[in-house]
Parts: sequence; C-alpha cells; structure tokens
Amino acid sequence: MKTKIALAEPSDLPEVLALLNESDLPEAELGCSPGTLILTARDVDRLIGCAALEVYGEHALLRSVAVAADRRGEGLGDRIVESALELAGRLRVVEVYLLTEGAEDFFARHGFQPFDRSRVPSAVAGSPGFTACRCADATCMEKRLAASRERRNRSALALSLHDLAPTDRPEPTGCACG
Repeated sequence: MKTKIALAEPSDLPEVLALLNESDLPEAELGCSPGTLILTARDVDRLIGCAALEVYGEHALLRSVAVAADRRGEGLGDRIVESALELAGRLRVVEVYLLTEGAEDFFARHGFQPFDRSRVPSAVAGSPGFTACRCADATCMEKRLAASRERRNRSALALSLHDLAPTDRPEPTGCACG
C-alpha cells in the first residue's frame, strides 16, 4: 500500500486525537489556532500517522508527531517530520521548536538540537502545545531552516512568480479544528 501524507481535513480530527491518545501524546487544543496545520499519513482509508505545525510568523512549533503502533519502524515518522519541515520552509518559517520526552535522538537525526527553553520566542512559548502541564520537564529542541533564512533575506523585488504560487501557501482550511 502507498502511504499518502497530506494536510488534514476537519473531518480527520477525531482520528488524529485517537492516534495521539494511543501514543500517549497530549492533545492540548490541537488544531484550534488559526496558524495550525495538521499533516496526516494514510494507507487507503486508515490514519497511520500525524504531525502538527503551529506557525507563529517566522517561528513554528512541531508537535503531535505520532505513528500507529503497528507501523512503527518503517520510516514513516521520518517521512512525516520531513514533510512538516518542508511545509515550514515553504511558509518561510526560520526556526522550528519542539518538546520531547525520550525522542531526542529521533529528532536529532532531523537536525534538531537541544535548546534553552527560556530563549524560545514568546509566541511559541505561550502556545497550548508548549505550555501543556505534562511537557514541563520535556527536552526543548530547535532546528534552524537555512533555506527559509535565505528566502527571508531576499528583497521583495527578487521574488519569482513561483515563490508566490498558491501551492506555496496552504489554505487555513487544512486546519482541523474541532
């Protein structure tokens, strides 16, 4: 079966929340911020993975990365994280943050490094995904997206039509808000 990773539809939220529960991950207001984009991974009609990206201007919080227990170890988590980082780059995010309890090595393989929690931008640090009480002792990590920095530094006149294409900017309808 071919796995498809795509932006979630609002109707996907119950399945996403069920997968987060099965994976023992917090749901803290997932998808209710206008800047939240949820990615889902499906095999035909079954949700087998997800991730959420809360975007706050040039900064984002990667959260709720989960893979169905029977599909772990197949590289699906890697594909979901890479898809989320690619999306962040297209949205001109410069820095992506996350909190993890025990998956530091997994995220380090994707270029994340431990980061001082007190230096996280206030918009991200005040987000529901970041302030969930069970995340108080989680490791904070950060990844800088070099391509996004380069895009940010280009002058508006240097932007090509490709950079402004609608496919570069997912619509908020991809937000699965309950």
